[in-house]
Amino acid sequence: MKIYISGISGTGMGPLAEMAKDAGITVVGSDKQRGAIAEELEAANIDFEIGSQDGSFLEKHLDADWFVYTSALPENHPELALAKEKGIKTSKRDEFIAFLVKKLNLKMVAVAGTHGKTTTTSMLIWASKELKIKASYLVGTTLNFAKSGKYSENDEFLIYEADEYDRNFLSFNPWLSLITFVSYDHPDIYPTERDYKDAFKAFEEKSENVIFGSPSAAPDSLEYLTEKNIPTKVIIDTNSEITLAGKARREDATLALNALKKMNPELGEAEIIKVLNSFPGVGRRFEKLEDGIYSDYGHHPEEIKATVELAKEEAERTGKRGIIALYEPHQNTRQHEVKDGYKNAFLGVDKLFWLPTYLTRENPDLEILKPEDFIADLENKENAEPANLNNELTEKIKKYQEENYLILLMTAGPADEWLRNVIK
Repeated sequence: MKIYISGISGTGMGPLAEMAKDAGITVVGSDKQRGAIAEELEAANIDFEIGSQDGSFLEKHLDADWFVYTSALPENHPELALAKEKGIKTSKRDEFIAFLVKKLNLKMVAVAGTHGKTTTTSMLIWASKELKIKASYLVGTTLNFAKSGKYSENDEFLIYEADEYDRNFLSFNPWLSLITFVSYDHPDIYPTERDYKDAFKAFEEKSENVIFGSPSAAPDSLEYLTEKNIPTKVIIDTNSEITLAGKARREDATLALNALKKMNPELGEAEIIKVLNSFPGVGRRFEKLEDGIYSDYGHHPEEIKATVELAKEEAERTGKRGIIALYEPHQNTRQHEVKDGYKNAFLGVDKLFWLPTYLTRENPDLEILKPEDFIADLENKENAEPANLNNELTEKIKKYQEENYLILLMTAGPADEWLRNVIK
């Protein structure tokens, strides 16, 4: 079997390319620019082209059985149009992943939630490797201890970061679903909060077992799962033996602990906790770039609150004077929905530089919100100011670093690459 993946080097599609290659499938693909998984693809000897994606590379691979594409691909994309014209089967990644789960006879352990799912998924991957649990996996980030997607013969499980965007997670019937936290997001896909929560309800009903990471992650009523005889657990308290920094990380680790106990009931709890406490972290999730400088993917008010709490613990632990935050919102459409949630999201930050919103998949009818629009509503607005990714901000960041402050960037956009270049 041969597949062609469009958008192959990003964190959504790259891990899938790696897993498919491990499973003996011939994988080729393309991307407009080198993504985070490009080096891993090269190490795996996966043939891909970076460039215009005008269809010329696909022309060389018309023997592909399946054209798999990212949600970001428009319907009139040259490669997608060519694949359809030539009669190649086309789908987004969810359909192909469901095919792999069935073909390889894997039990899916799906991690879903508005935030926390990447960290929890990565914790499960780390612990499964350390505890010798036979598990394949797909995670939407880079890992510092393994590649981002993997399959081995005779694996029993597929650990999967189940994304609610584009209703991706509704294509699966997981053996076990973990719900980290649910707070309205992706208004471009879910017009109302009710639509969003109904999608999670549908996902949970398609699962064989469900574990909620906290009471706030669980719906007001769990009767719909009881009626379907779906075993359900709600974690009430964080395990006191988990010593990772940050309340949110301890909650994620407690959720991972309960999943691992179900995946292998013979493992002792103390043994699992020891492995989880040694979790080395994950790219773009409070990732330490150098002493006192961290980058995080947080771009939702609830994520920001959790990351600021983690930064406060880390600043205290490492003797820093305080926290200097840089924030780049993601998607103007989302910002109109979550704007009120920022009011107290940055409490505890000594200085906040608010960057212009990173614009993607936008509603052209909506006014573009400016940094000043957000800052005006903050409870600690006196600590915040608008900023841009320029030399002036670079000098301010370096000065604060010299003064022994912890620098925290939160972004799902290009500010991450900018900061990495600044510190080189």
